[in-house]
Amino acid sequence: MKICFDHQIFTTQKAGGISRYFKYLIDGIKNQESDSYLLSTLYSENIYLEPEDISSPIGKLKFLFNTQKKIAKRNKSYSKKVIQKSNFDVLHPTYFDPYYLSLIKKPTVVTVHDMTYEALPHLFPADDPTPYHKRLVMEKADKLIAISENTKADILKFTKIPEAKIEVIHHGIELDTPQYDEVTGLPKEYILYVGGRWSYKNFYLLVDAFSKLSKKYPDLFLVLAGGGNLSYGDSEYLYRKKIIDKVIHLNPTDPQLNTLYKNSKCFVYPSSYEGFGFPILEAFKNNCPVLLNNNACFKEIAGEAASYFEDNELESLITSLDSILNNQTNNEKISLEAKQRLLRFPIQECVSKTLNLYHSF
Repeated sequence: MKICFDHQIFTTQKAGGISRYFKYLIDGIKNQESDSYLLSTLYSENIYLEPEDISSPIGKLKFLFNTQKKIAKRNKSYSKKVIQKSNFDVLHPTYFDPYYLSLIKKPTVVTVHDMTYEALPHLFPADDPTPYHKRLVMEKADKLIAISENTKADILKFTKIPEAKIEVIHHGIELDTPQYDEVTGLPKEYILYVGGRWSYKNFYLLVDAFSKLSKKYPDLFLVLAGGGNLSYGDSEYLYRKKIIDKVIHLNPTDPQLNTLYKNSKCFVYPSSYEGFGFPILEAFKNNCPVLLNNNACFKEIAGEAASYFEDNELESLITSLDSILNNQTNNEKISLEAKQRLLRFPIQECVSKTLNLYHSF
C-alpha cells in the first residue's frame, strides 16, 4: 500500500510531539518491503525530516519559501494537487485543516492526540476554528486513532462518532540506549519542567510550589525545557515570586534533553489534561523520578511507576515534591517500576498497529 501524509504538521512545526509521531510512521513504512509513503510537502524546516523524506525537493527555488506564510501557501497548494491525483491508497492527514475533504477519493485515517478543545473550551479563543475543523475531519474520516483509552472516552463523550470507528493505538518510544550531550551551566540540583506553559499546563502552580520549596532548599533550581522563550508574563511572575534567579530556560536538542532528565531530581508534569503525555516515557527512559497530576490519562500511561499530586492543589504538589526530594530509596523503587512500564510502549508496536489499520481498508 502507499500511504499519503499531508503537509500540515510539517509546515507548522519545526519540532514537537505530533511531527515526531508522523516521522516514526514514515520510518516504519520505510522498513516495510511491501508498503510505501508519499509526503505531500514541498518544503519543511522540521528537524525530524531527512532530505529523502520529501519527494519533491525545491533545490534552487528555496527563495519561494522564505517566509512561513509562503511555506504554508505553497505546501497546501501542492497537497491539494497530490490528493486530487489520488496516487495512493490511504490518506493520513497530519492535522485538522479540512481543505482536502472535497478532494479525497480514498480512505482517510485521522489521529486524535487529545480532546483539549472540547474538554476545556473556556481556555481557548471563541474565534479559533480548530474545534470546528477537527469535528469535520473526524466525522468524515473512515477511521480514527485515539492515542489513549482516555482520549477514546473523550471522543465518545464530546462527539457523535461511533465507537466502532475508533482504534486505540498508544504512542511509543524507541527503547534504545539514550544519547547524551553536555548542557553547560546546568545546576547540580534542579526540578525539570518540559514543554508549553499555558493555561491548563499549570506552570504557575508549579512556580508557586517551587517558590515555597526554594526556601527550604536554597540550592534547588527549576529548569524549563522548550515551550518557547519566556514571555513577559512568565518572567514577571517569576520576578514577583522572587525566584527569577533560580529559574533557567533552555531550548535543548534531544540528546541534551536526555541529559536534563538524567540529572534532574524530579520531572514534574502538572498539566490538568493531556491526550497521552510523551515526556513521561522520556523521563522513564532516562531513570528520572516523575511527579504527575492525578488525572486519568497520566494514570493510564504511568500506572504505579510515578508519584501523583491532586489537580490544582498547591499543598498536595508541595508535599509530593518534598517527598521525592527526601526519599531516595522510594525513588529507586519507583525507577525500577518505570523501566518495566516503559516496555509497554515500544514505538515498533505503535507503528505495527497503525500499518495494520491501513491494511484493513
